[in-house]
Amino acid sequence: MLASLLPPFLIGLREGLEAALVVGILVAYLVRIDRRDVLPKLWAGVGLAAALVLVIGAVLTFGAYALTFQAQELLGGLLSLLAVGMVTWMIFWMQRTARTMRSHLESGIDRALAMGGFWGIVLIGFVSVAREGIETTLFLWSMVQTADQEGPGWLGAVLGLAVAVLLGWLLARGAVRLDLRRFFAWTGGFLVVVAAGVLAYAFHDLQESGALPGPFSEAATIDPATGGVGVGVAGFPFGWAFDLSAQLPPGSAIAALLQATVGFMPEMTWLQVIAWGLYLAVVGTFFVRGLFPRPRPAPAASAGTSASRHASQGAS
Repeated sequence: MLASLLPPFLIGLREGLEAALVVGILVAYLVRIDRRDVLPKLWAGVGLAAALVLVIGAVLTFGAYALTFQAQELLGGLLSLLAVGMVTWMIFWMQRTARTMRSHLESGIDRALAMGGFWGIVLIGFVSVAREGIETTLFLWSMVQTADQEGPGWLGAVLGLAVAVLLGWLLARGAVRLDLRRFFAWTGGFLVVVAAGVLAYAFHDLQESGALPGPFSEAATIDPATGGVGVGVAGFPFGWAFDLSAQLPPGSAIAALLQATVGFMPEMTWLQVIAWGLYLAVVGTFFVRGLFPRPRPAPAASAGTSASRHASQGAS
């Protein structure tokens, strides 16, 4: 139970806290410049975004039941790819703009107020929540499908969002202090690992749907010795990379924990393993490099001025 609750909880906590911080910055700025009169417009945008996210979640959860098995697998694979792309973009966006996010949001409010439009403030509130909400909904839906734990998965996400809202409120009131840089660094690393697992499962869905070659189709790599779908080296490239079902039963607690966190399944295809490894190698490397940004070199003009100053001092 805990294995299926923890990953959605952490994702709901991180993404929810991002949205709560953004809304908190907007609200605090409007209060500071004495424009409480437009707060209802901002909250209207937030409410519209929340409604949109709920509709998308309901459509994804219940709409797929009307599709055939192949269509469900194809839809699941494509949406999982989209979720991984959105989450990856958001991780690096947060790394790049975290320091300037406050000024960026406040300048957006200033522009909307200068234009005097009702929809400008509504749009800021809507975009601030909808971006995080849609990304979170897609990613959590993909995770729930991956772990095959609909009830516990969504429960963990709801708990994470609830804690995020509470934390955002406490941070805005100054009741608690949180090292946000460290928080987003650790949760960002966790998201990279989880996204790799979702990507691997997306390839599994696409192979089951027949969109990609794999052990479920006629393109499967056959082991000449057994006449069945190859496993290990004999299964490369469109067979099974390994099959540990006997040693690690798919329904066991350890298997559920590994699948919910790192996307490891007792039986994985070669395409899944390659996608998982490449994603971790490439995205993980760039993410770690982003945690330690290189210091900016001194401006050339400053260096030239300094050199001229030393030269004049030497002449005197």
